[in-house]
Amino acid sequence: MKRLRRCLSIVAVQGDQARSDAVAAPPQPVAAPTDGPVVLARGLSKHYGEVRAVEDLTFALERGTITGFLGPNGAGKTTTLRLLLGFARPTAGEALIFGRPYRELINPARMVGAVLESDDFDPGRSGANHLRSLALATGTPLARVQELLEFVELGAAEAARPVRTYSLGMRQRLGLAGALLGDPMLLLLDEPANGLDAAGVHRLRGFLRQFAGQGKTVLVSSHLLAEVAQTVDQVLIINAGRLVATVRIDQLTDGARALEDLYLELTTNDAA
Repeated sequence: MKRLRRCLSIVAVQGDQARSDAVAAPPQPVAAPTDGPVVLARGLSKHYGEVRAVEDLTFALERGTITGFLGPNGAGKTTTLRLLLGFARPTAGEALIFGRPYRELINPARMVGAVLESDDFDPGRSGANHLRSLALATGTPLARVQELLEFVELGAAEAARPVRTYSLGMRQRLGLAGALLGDPMLLLLDEPANGLDAAGVHRLRGFLRQFAGQGKTVLVSSHLLAEVAQTVDQVLIINAGRLVATVRIDQLTDGARALEDLYLELTTNDAA
């Protein structure tokens, strides 16, 4: 049940909107604000006692872009995503989505989809029922569930199985389906390619490009530098909780190799 509650809160942190009677009619289109960045972190910090998990991050994400979020394990990537989604309160600074904190969004499921943990499911619930629960909680027509199961290529037999029997790649695909239930304008994805085979990574890349091509926005963390170089428009590199570089991919003269060299230069122990 804790996993289900966390997953529901990723899709929509508004209990009063989580009423099954809202399923009677499809959700009305939500117009995103047209002014300002989609995501804005300004002086964003999060301290846990003496540990400075995130320190003075400032960045902005614009419409129609894919941004890679890179850094070593423990650099602060997941903490930053949690701050953006309101799962943690900043020690200092602010995190805004469409100009306001996530918890103040009028219809969050229509604005933001997120995947932070590949095991954030009730293990005894089937994949299909997991999505149905999210649909009921967010007022999404149940027909959307089947549409998304087909989109992420989870067939009827797979969708009927308990999630505990799923491979990591299948759980990743199910998580993506849940993030897309509300047809959001922004996706926040934490290591979405983990567990995917080569064909799955290729499909994910194509989907993200198509998503951004519709004027929508993606922030994706990953350790797969070569794949990031083929997918994103720009990268944010974080190390020890601090943003150390913001680089457009088209500024790198040698693509993935140049990105790898830059990343290692900025994140190894002897980096300045």
